Amino acid sequence: MSTNKIVSDLQKVNPSAIIELFTLTLDNSLHGATTVYRFHAGTSLKDNGEIVWAGNSYTRFPVKAEGFEYGKGQLPRPKLTFSNALGTISAILLIVNANMTGNDLTGAVVRRIRTKAKFLDAVNFPSNINPYGTPDPTAEYKQEIFQIDRKAVENREVVTFELAASFDMAGVRAPKRQCTRKEFPSIGLVMA
Repeated sequence: MSTNKIVSDLQKVNPSAIIELFTLTLDNSLHGATTVYRFHAGTSLKDNGEIVWAGNSYTRFPVKAEGFEYGKGQLPRPKLTFSNALGTISAILLIVNANMTGNDLTGAVVRRIRTKAKFLDAVNFPSNINPYGTPDPTAEYKQEIFQIDRKAVENREVVTFELAASFDMAGVRAPKRQCTRKEFPSIGLVMA
């Protein structure tokens, strides 16, 4: 991962666009499969479809990602809201639930990957030439890794998942102690 190139591009007068990509990785022990779904909510310049970055194809899919900001003393609890107009997400949920009873996608790993348009693979552009810069599969912001905590909404229009950081220990009980989200200056957690 090369954040130096990202920082230097951000300092330019006219930096290239930030591209947001997501991966959803199922866990065999939880979901009965190790499938990786790659998607993005934007468009590509070549055919307005998939984005290829670091040799991986990310399918265009209507998704709204929000809540990734860090608050004062709190870990983010982002939400991903997918369009379910074609029933794609419900179909994935049916497959997962058929393999493992009633788990939905709880525990699946979601990675938020952000890079700049100038670092995308050349195949994303007309004539296979990136007009913004040189492709670089290592130039990205630090990846944010979350797990699906719960399915909040599922209907014909949308499916919403609430995410949690994998090290978010709110409500977990250690022997004779309870971990909370409140921050304690010297150790980072308040033990009740």
